[in-house]
Amino acid sequence: MAFEAIVKKQITSLKGPCIKFIDMVSHELITTVYQCISKLSAFPQLREETERIIITEIREQENKCRDQVLLLIDIQLAYINTKHEDFIGSASTRNPQNVIQKGWLTISNIGIMKGGAKEFWFILSTESLSWYKDGEEKEKKYMLPLDNLKLRDVEKGFMSSKFVFAIFNTELRNVYKDYKCLELACNSQEELDSWKASLLRAGVYPERDAEQENGAQTFTDPQLERQVETIRNLVDSYMSIIYKTVRDLMPKTIMHLMINSVKEFISSELLAQLYALGECSALMDESPEQKQHREEVLRKHSALKEALTVIGEISTSTFTTPLPPPVDSSWIQHQRYKFDAFRAGVSKVDCPNYLPQMIFLIHTPRRGNPQQSQV
Repeated sequence: MAFEAIVKKQITSLKGPCIKFIDMVSHELITTVYQCISKLSAFPQLREETERIIITEIREQENKCRDQVLLLIDIQLAYINTKHEDFIGSASTRNPQNVIQKGWLTISNIGIMKGGAKEFWFILSTESLSWYKDGEEKEKKYMLPLDNLKLRDVEKGFMSSKFVFAIFNTELRNVYKDYKCLELACNSQEELDSWKASLLRAGVYPERDAEQENGAQTFTDPQLERQVETIRNLVDSYMSIIYKTVRDLMPKTIMHLMINSVKEFISSELLAQLYALGECSALMDESPEQKQHREEVLRKHSALKEALTVIGEISTSTFTTPLPPPVDSSWIQHQRYKFDAFRAGVSKVDCPNYLPQMIFLIHTPRRGNPQQSQV
């Protein structure tokens, strides 16, 4: 069957992306390991052995994951389950007319006496073009078979914002009631292009394709085109199921066989394998740079300890003599105040007790001035 051959070819093409996905995850794991192992740069041999053991484990799990994913693809190739509940070709969802497009269109060539232009809900399938009163698809107005139909463009009318195309019968039969053609209008150029493409997929070709410029005729079989469209819809439906399954199982498989397995290995078996090497002392040998740094730190530590000892000896062996108490000279200022008061005209009656002391201060020379003492 053409359907089965196409589906198997599409499923086989998934192997490449799946393997690339595994390689990307493996590369990311190895990059993470390198970043973590860089913290062991002080111990080169320990770093090399740890890196070798972990990378080897990652490669082994990568091969297991790759085999499992390829097995998953082979399982999908082994049997094409056309009875899947989501497959449009199954008995539960089988529809003799596969829908290509739905949307609102206006029949613009209906006379005013018959109601004028009206908008309907159109459904294009591989066998017919039907339209309904509204989007609920309960009241069908008409169903037009696609046999012997062609498509042509219609120029926009004056003061019209609609984009119009026409469908007509190549055998000059009426298309709809008494009309030789059916003019359908869209609201935008995008809708017009979409409907033209959908009609082309359904086997309704433009009028200009009937004859080529050089007179050469092309082989156009509407029945064959509809069969191709049916097969395309079946393949799209089945491959959507396969894509959904692969997208769901791929991350789960990689997490189980690669990431979780490597995490468990690092936490439970890495240390045991390092001890199994039997060279524990050699693994802890420092690098020359780390050894030099450690010696410099030790020298600084010893120098600081010695400096603290010297500072402690100085603080315990030094004796200091306390300063004498300060001299109270407030009485001098008091006597001067009395002398100033005396010179300002204070009488003996006002200050009877101060006069002898004032006289004593006048005749007492100041210290440190020999000339004044001689006078």
